[in-house]
Amino acid sequence: MGIAVPGALALMADPVASLVDTAFIGHIGPVELGAVGVSIAVFNQVSRIAIFPLVSVTTSFVAEEDAMSNGRDKDKINQENKRAVSDSEMEELISPEEASATTSKSSFETDSCEVSIEQKRKNIPSVSTALLLGGVLGLLETLLLVLSAKPILGYMGVTPDSAMMKPALQYLVLRSLGAPAVLLSLAMQGVFRGLKDTKTPLYATVAGDAINIVLDPIFMFVFQYGVRGAAIAHVISQYFIASILLWRLWLHIDLLPPSLNHLQFGRFLKNGFLLLARVIAATCCVTLSASMAARLGSTPMAAFQICLQTWLACSLLADGLAFAGQAILASAFARKDYPKATATASRVLQLALVLGLLLSVLLGIGLRMGSRLFTSDQGVLHHIYIGIPFVCLTQPINALAFVFDGINYGASDFGYAAYSMVLVAIVSIICILTLASYSGFTGIWVALVIYMSLRMFAGFWRIGTARGPWAFLRS
Repeated sequence: MGIAVPGALALMADPVASLVDTAFIGHIGPVELGAVGVSIAVFNQVSRIAIFPLVSVTTSFVAEEDAMSNGRDKDKINQENKRAVSDSEMEELISPEEASATTSKSSFETDSCEVSIEQKRKNIPSVSTALLLGGVLGLLETLLLVLSAKPILGYMGVTPDSAMMKPALQYLVLRSLGAPAVLLSLAMQGVFRGLKDTKTPLYATVAGDAINIVLDPIFMFVFQYGVRGAAIAHVISQYFIASILLWRLWLHIDLLPPSLNHLQFGRFLKNGFLLLARVIAATCCVTLSASMAARLGSTPMAAFQICLQTWLACSLLADGLAFAGQAILASAFARKDYPKATATASRVLQLALVLGLLLSVLLGIGLRMGSRLFTSDQGVLHHIYIGIPFVCLTQPINALAFVFDGINYGASDFGYAAYSMVLVAIVSIICILTLASYSGFTGIWVALVIYMSLRMFAGFWRIGTARGPWAFLRS
């Protein structure tokens, strides 16, 4: 829980800040709210495709390398201690004066060794590789979104003559300038989770999101920048978060590799491409849902944005459990400690179910009353009330689905995670297109429930059948 709770809060901080953004923008008007909803869906889709595979493999690789590094450090200390014991046994064979000098020297050398090991920054090759890839991917994302924003929005259902086009284009272009900071921050969060430090990302994220919340009304209403102000405030906060994380990481990790040969591009790319297929499949379902909502008009899209942000913010609490389980499982599998792996998987699944049920109750009580904080438009509120049951009742399913993902990543079962998600996405996309055409807003949410249920079942199937890295459960 010491890892899971801060991790969950860190993951939830940004969606909560997005909810605050949504509340501010909602008071400008439903058109602007719908436009920003489409832009956020596009930005999140591209960002997840670019960084999520990197973050997932980084957490596992860093946890494995850190576990092995700690083992090597302990071996060094044990060797020095054995040498000190051996030197003390020689005291009987030498004079008292020589024995005193030798013992003092041995003790000094041992203490120096321990101090140097404790104070020396760790050399973990996966960290340097992750940061380099995160920075490059962030720059590429910025170029892509700045140059292709208008056609991408058109693909999402925002036509050139739509009232949503101008605010959506403004928000997306400005928000894309923060992509390098976003992707670099997420890569560093993956590193910290691999080191089992979830408090540092939490503090940095909360500080950055607090700045975002403070700057939002200043840029939006005082300077009268509207949706542009929301984007500018968000970009500033993301660079602030990245700066804090980079500074904290530099204190503990040697960020510059001894040589280019120490970078592990091959290992990252091999597993990253598998997860890339998974992320594309997963995010396509949510992005397609947003696109179908946008085609229904600005009012349904505005309601969908509010429901989706709430849905994701609460679900990401379970992602904190998933990342905690992933880090612990990666270390356990690296040491072949299968009893610990089994106990960890069982515990995080139990906690996920309890968390999901608790969130269902809390959202059922609070969301209907709190919806007026986001908008006063009756049409938007009507659609929000339609979406509330789906948001509430799917929380246990979402929690288990996210935690099963973390368990598979911790076991380095990236192949199954990718292939199963592609199959889930194929079925889900068919459901989204079909149900949205026949049942509109309600059909979209029914399809999302099917999508998350299939994700949960895919995770359960792997462990339940004791296949892949879980084959040891048969014995």
